[in-house]
Amino acid sequence: MARAITYKFKGQPRQIPFSYDKFHDIYEAVAAAEGIDLTQFLKMEQQVAMTAKRTAAIKDFRQKEFIRFGFSEIFLHKDDKDI
Repeated sequence: MARAITYKFKGQPRQIPFSYDKFHDIYEAVAAAEGIDLTQFLKMEQQVAMTAKRTAAIKDFRQKEFIRFGFSEIFLHKDDKDI
């Protein structure tokens, strides 16, 4: 089954192919496509995970940081017909 990600980066619509073999999640894939280094982000995300009392805190952190990077409307499509 082919997968693709659609998203907006700084207001511009984009589409990239996606595979779990290459990326851990869709956020890593879109960051790699735009050339964004996630080293500091991943360290901070680990700290949030260690100190947060609820898993929603990690999701909130990730979404807010990616909005700050310039991303919006990130969606994973499971096959080409959905795009």
